[in-house]
Amino acid sequence: MKLRPEEDRIHKHHYFGIFNECFPPIMDGVAIAAHNYAYWLQKKTGKSCVVTPKNPIKTEKSTYDIYRYTSLPIPFRKPYRFGIPSLDFQFKNQLNNIPFALVHAHCPFSSGHLALQIAKKQHVPIVGTFHSKYRMDFERIIPNRYIVDKIIGEIVNFYKMCDEVWVPQMAVSDVLREYGYKGKIEVVENGNDYASQSYTLNFRSNARKRLNFNDDETILLFVGQHIWEKNIAFLLESLSLLHNLQYRMIFIGTGYATKEIKKMSENLGISNKVNFLGVINDRDLLKDYYSCADLFLFPSLYDNAPLVVREAAAMHTPSLLLEGSTSAEIIRDGKNGYLSFDDKTEYAKKLLYLLQNKANLEKVGIEASNSIARPWCDVIDEVLDRYKLLIKKHE
Repeated sequence: MKLRPEEDRIHKHHYFGIFNECFPPIMDGVAIAAHNYAYWLQKKTGKSCVVTPKNPIKTEKSTYDIYRYTSLPIPFRKPYRFGIPSLDFQFKNQLNNIPFALVHAHCPFSSGHLALQIAKKQHVPIVGTFHSKYRMDFERIIPNRYIVDKIIGEIVNFYKMCDEVWVPQMAVSDVLREYGYKGKIEVVENGNDYASQSYTLNFRSNARKRLNFNDDETILLFVGQHIWEKNIAFLLESLSLLHNLQYRMIFIGTGYATKEIKKMSENLGISNKVNFLGVINDRDLLKDYYSCADLFLFPSLYDNAPLVVREAAAMHTPSLLLEGSTSAEIIRDGKNGYLSFDDKTEYAKKLLYLLQNKANLEKVGIEASNSIARPWCDVIDEVLDRYKLLIKKHE
């Protein structure tokens, strides 16, 4: 049977290219999403690859090809890298010899513009996913509003050149609209690699034993970049108001503000209750920390669709977020998570109330797992259907 042109392009020898600025060993939410796109596309089609800047830290071998290009460290944003593909002639020769069926950019910078070049040269469609609140990043390091507006304008122009623009949840589209994008936007959720794994009632107890926590200890958790944009000062100040509550607050991750965050915990007099564990790349170990926590604390106004909230939910741990934040769109207060007003006293009161009523946490954690933790394998089935339709329209 002869294959139609789009089937030939998908099934015979053409690749799905995942382009992103950060990738493991960098372990932020977008990097993990890009990895799972590549991993599951490879598993389902046998034809995926990743294009990303080089990183000096070695990583384990993957089931898919990774093409890395010259990069430099970004000042004050360790471990992130600034990609310079124009200087890497060997890489460019490699990339030009890869036949693509479709390219998918998860970032509008060097990797995204490489994807645009490939799409134009090979006459294939390009998908662009908008993940992050870039304006907040640039406003922190660039004091000139005019320059920031110009950069945001270039980001909007990038998405205008994509055949389809995706966001991981509906509220994220509001951010892109605020930046000035007026085109069509599709919602394609992120998945969760913990959601497809079995969870048993004694998993939390066993995880606590593995991590040397007592069953009756109150464990609170934050996973993510240690940067002020994540509202970590708000979180620490809220915790400092819980004078008589015994708890252990676990911070996992790293970032430019790590030292200052540790110092702030000392100044607030809570350093004896706070542990900073750094980056945990071992996904099984990280799963134990998610599982053993009573609550996941994430008061960020910076994040769009944080993967960490879904990862916690998959391990039956509900999150406490801020009402009105983009991240909170998926949360129904008291049903599959919890919401607080954007006030440190109110956040502390809500946290204290929840920890005094722990029986409810288990019920809400189960509903969080059922409603917001979707396996990546299911997401990629939807992604593949969308890719095929886009390729067919592009033929």
